[in-house]
Amino acid sequence: MTIFKATNIVWHDNHLNRRDRERVLRQQGCTIWFTGLPASGKSTTSFTLEHDLINRGYTAYVLDGDNIRHGLNKNLGFSLEDREENIRRIGEVARLFADAGIIVLTSFISPYRKQRDFVRKLHVAAGLGFIEVFVDAPAEICEYRDPKGLYKKARRGELKEFTGVDGPYESPIQPELVVKTVKNLPKECVNQILAYLLENGYLKS
Repeated sequence: MTIFKATNIVWHDNHLNRRDRERVLRQQGCTIWFTGLPASGKSTTSFTLEHDLINRGYTAYVLDGDNIRHGLNKNLGFSLEDREENIRRIGEVARLFADAGIIVLTSFISPYRKQRDFVRKLHVAAGLGFIEVFVDAPAEICEYRDPKGLYKKARRGELKEFTGVDGPYESPIQPELVVKTVKNLPKECVNQILAYLLENGYLKS
């Protein structure tokens, strides 16, 4: 996915054990990866979950696709190569957040399974939890919502390879969770995810 150009570098082990941080935070660091069509409800669900977790005394942070492109990934466009690099970078950042004991919520279309599987492997290799959440909403509903007007631009030919119009989206085959934002309110989707986190030991009482 990318060429390793760095030389003369040495990995420095941290003086702290990951479990020491997690004990203080009362949680297990992990990445919750929200994926779905544009306007499916990824950002709404992730920010609602972050708010709920913080209110419960846990530590969480949202890495949102648009927000990341304002800074870290502002030099990337939407070609296949740039999309791959976008996901590679955020995958590495999410892994660092999770290693710090934080519950990181990522909201990215991430339309290709290969890219999402790459990030999953990063986490598995580091012994970290990776929870893929498919935000499942029909394409016609997403286009009807269209809060940013991007579907309209794509239909007019102003955006090429726009996911959901002329760009592909590969749905997860075996996600940890599927949330349906058409049938359920954001709070109901969040409760579904919270139940998973509690049942699988990511949150401590």
